[in-house]
Amino acid sequence: MKYMLWDVIKVFVLFIACTFLFYFGLRIMHSEYEQFHRYDTPEGPSVKVFNENENVKDKYNVFFRFGE
Repeated sequence: MKYMLWDVIKVFVLFIACTFLFYFGLRIMHSEYEQFHRYDTPEGPSVKVFNENENVKDKYNVFFRFGE
């Protein structure tokens, strides 16, 4: 009985330690990515994905054909 209680305490302490490690790891990752600006203009060789001069007929054609 005494050894079983000691094992339960060890597992509980290990669980709490891992929980704190996970929590503070997530906080560190959050603070790192919070300063990351996703919508900045891309740097380096980038390719323009769409053309802004398309007419409405072409947009609907692509939408109904490909579901985009």
